[in-house]
Amino acid sequence: METKKVLPVLFLVMFLVMVGFGIIIPVLPFLAEKVGGSPTELGILMAVYSLMQLFFAPMWGRISDRIGRKPVMLIGIAGLALSFFIMAMADSLWVLFVARIVGGILSSANMPTTMAYVADITTPEERGKGMGIIGAATGLGFVFGPAIGGIFSKVSLNMPFYIAGIFSIITFFLVIVLVKESLSVEKRVKRSDKKASMWKAFQGPVSIIFILQLIITLSMAGLETTFAYFAAQRAGIGTVQLGYIFMIMGFGSAIVQGGLVGPMTKKYGEGAVIRVGVIVSAIGFILILFSHSFWTSAAFLTIFGLGNGVIRPAISSLLTKNSTSGHGSATGLLSSFDSFGRIAGPPIGGALYSVSIGLPYISGAILSIFALVLYQIYHVKNRKINMVV
Repeated sequence: METKKVLPVLFLVMFLVMVGFGIIIPVLPFLAEKVGGSPTELGILMAVYSLMQLFFAPMWGRISDRIGRKPVMLIGIAGLALSFFIMAMADSLWVLFVARIVGGILSSANMPTTMAYVADITTPEERGKGMGIIGAATGLGFVFGPAIGGIFSKVSLNMPFYIAGIFSIITFFLVIVLVKESLSVEKRVKRSDKKASMWKAFQGPVSIIFILQLIITLSMAGLETTFAYFAAQRAGIGTVQLGYIFMIMGFGSAIVQGGLVGPMTKKYGEGAVIRVGVIVSAIGFILILFSHSFWTSAAFLTIFGLGNGVIRPAISSLLTKNSTSGHGSATGLLSSFDSFGRIAGPPIGGALYSVSIGLPYISGAILSIFALVLYQIYHVKNRKINMVV
């Protein structure tokens, strides 16, 4: 299997998946309100999706180690399509909850399985490049998806969900036609004989990497939750300008993931990329405190995005290189920690913001420093083990 031919296909698949997911983001709150949902119920509706991913991503990762990546990817994409069409036809709040729960359970197969697929087809030297390309596809999907959703919402609130479902169906057939299985039968049989817990991946020094991802996601989710209020108060920025700011950050993050992560990890290693990413993120957190206009807000948030953007691909690459469990088990558990950060981050960020509007960003910088220390601990422990071996 030629990596150069497969990676563009995976890029297209994940881009379309994330465009479909992003389409519904600006519309879901209004649809929930239309069917009688309160702001509190909307918050629960948004959180339940991540909660399902928290529990089910490791399961799908392990299943992909046993039966192969392609069938699990198809399950995840079909789950997204199903959830979108259910939401499009929803006439009550409980139907929306069913759609989000079903979507969360099934679509949690997408990210860990795609990451595992990349790990299967890339050499250790090219691993960072592959993970970066998937990260770039994810970022660009989130840039274009909400814009498409906003446009079609002018037709009706239901239309964006139908469009998202159609995107998912197209992606489903693209995977059937273009994506070949990456995990050989021999490796599947070997792994299916192992009845280990999903926590097998969470052993030894590599367990620190999972906690590192949790901290990074936690601080980022807190920023995403509060930045709109912060920018409005400090710089008088409205929703349209805010959309442009996040679009600029998304493009910047996608560029560094798709273009820089590969060469940087190949030349300097994942560890150096993680360190640089964490340091740049910390600088971004501090600079955001000095935002006073559209351009300063855009520049400082983009600096944060550039740093944060390189961390996840580098962590995924490092993890699949060093984990002793299957690639799917490792990436599935990583997605679970990522989901936990997305669940806990918004309420924590909101609580900090209510104390002081700059506190989410000060705490983000502190957490970044803590993440840097954690990585150093991992590096020392892993080096000692390699020296013994």
